[in-house]
Amino acid sequence: MKRFVLIGAAGYIAPRHMRAIKDTGNTLVAALDPNDSVGTIDSFFPESAFFTEFERFDRHVSKLKRDGIPIDYVSVCSPNYLHDAHIRFGLRSGADVICEKPLVLNPWNVEGLMDIEQETGHRVYTILQLRLHPALLELKKQVDAAPPGKIFDVNLTYITSRGNWYYASWKGNKEKSGGIATNIGIHFFDMLHWIFGEVEENKVYVHTHDRATGYLKLEKARVRWFLSINYDTIPEAVKNNGMRTYRSITVEGREIEFSTGFTDLHTLSYQAILEGKGFGLAAAARAVEIAHTIRNAQPLGLEDDCHPLARLEPSLHPFDRE
Repeated sequence: MKRFVLIGAAGYIAPRHMRAIKDTGNTLVAALDPNDSVGTIDSFFPESAFFTEFERFDRHVSKLKRDGIPIDYVSVCSPNYLHDAHIRFGLRSGADVICEKPLVLNPWNVEGLMDIEQETGHRVYTILQLRLHPALLELKKQVDAAPPGKIFDVNLTYITSRGNWYYASWKGNKEKSGGIATNIGIHFFDMLHWIFGEVEENKVYVHTHDRATGYLKLEKARVRWFLSINYDTIPEAVKNNGMRTYRSITVEGREIEFSTGFTDLHTLSYQAILEGKGFGLAAAARAVEIAHTIRNAQPLGLEDDCHPLARLEPSLHPFDRE
């Protein structure tokens, strides 16, 4: 049984990590979050220590180590801009680290973490769960088996509606979340790079508070992509079914069905990591680079090869309506 601590216990994604720790037969000995609304811990590890202050959490982890109860893994589920610092804490505490995506916000942070891995002898892993999705594994096989020189036409659409709370939270602050492309898109950029190869061209047409759209030329694909948190951008047929989230990938006009099958992907990710087969810093680096380039690009405005949803009317920032 491995001993885990978790940073960011009150976040949206933390319960998936708690379940993965439990389902893989391990234990959570301590958790940290400045927000104390963490009753979900009772469903998994009611005996876990809990802290709202990093200093007391740090002291507890150090005391465990002195008492001969070292931590094996630190799971990082904190806000994106804190990932780098919390990963460093984990490595220097003598543990391996499992970090939720995005691993970090900037490419140079990945390089710094590689140096600390070398110094400490411990490893950093990230959750790239789309690489474990059966439908996408099958797509990768098909792409790998395609004739040399084949270039696929791909449309990626991901809309996950968010209310006005989003803009008042750290997620609505580009400096903390990385913006739309990083916060909700980085695992899709990782998936595209993993399946279709290296980036040859990266164009951004629109990048606002609630949407981003652009074009990626990869070794084996031309990709038009659209990401949004605005409910109004969801197709009417999807709205009529009562859905507030819409995922779509088409390859050569064929829909790749991957709307289901997400339930156990964090547990599968943890199993792979515990078996020494997890995705490390090098695997995560390219998506960090892609998202960083998009975040810092000057949008070009609409062009002929835009995603079909790119031409939707822009919306005001909620704070501008007050």
